[in-house]
Amino acid sequence: MRSDIVPGGTFPDYELPDHENVVRSLTELQGDDPMILTLARGHYCPKEHQQHLELAAHYPKIAVAYTRVATISTDTHHESQEFRSSVGAQWPFLSDPERIVQQDLDLREYTDPEHDPMVPHTLVLRPGLVIHRVYNGYWFWGRPSFYDLWRDLRDVTREIRPDWDLDTPGLREAWEAGDYSRFHGWDRRTGAMPSDL
Repeated sequence: MRSDIVPGGTFPDYELPDHENVVRSLTELQGDDPMILTLARGHYCPKEHQQHLELAAHYPKIAVAYTRVATISTDTHHESQEFRSSVGAQWPFLSDPERIVQQDLDLREYTDPEHDPMVPHTLVLRPGLVIHRVYNGYWFWGRPSFYDLWRDLRDVTREIRPDWDLDTPGLREAWEAGDYSRFHGWDRRTGAMPSDL
């Protein structure tokens, strides 16, 4: 892994085609939310299926927590579609058969010359693609469980959401004065009082 891909660093904003063959940037997919990013071996790997099945099973929790998920693999477009469908995923699967990410991040898994995948990693990203945590998943136990991700995402969300604790001094007063800038979601609604929505 490239030496700058560490907590506190910024992950590159790759642009790759998704499972619908639409080119998407990671910044676009993330928006202003935390993100779980998996750099996957691909559709052929049973370890990938297990990890992605767990993420898919917990996706309703991830979604209501304003958290994004994306997967990048060296799969072709068709293989990426099959992988996504086979695990029941509801998030974008980005296809990188040219191995742009693998080469740029120095992630070639040299122990598998037949498939030439990336060494699998899972990253938890703060908004702006800022790296919070990196997990090396070459061995399955190196991959984060959903509960590892839950702890990471609790820490990230606490740091980035001013309204994490509604007892924070000044928040109630700001709300009552109509200043919603520190309230996630409400900060994007202009001209309407919460009671009007």
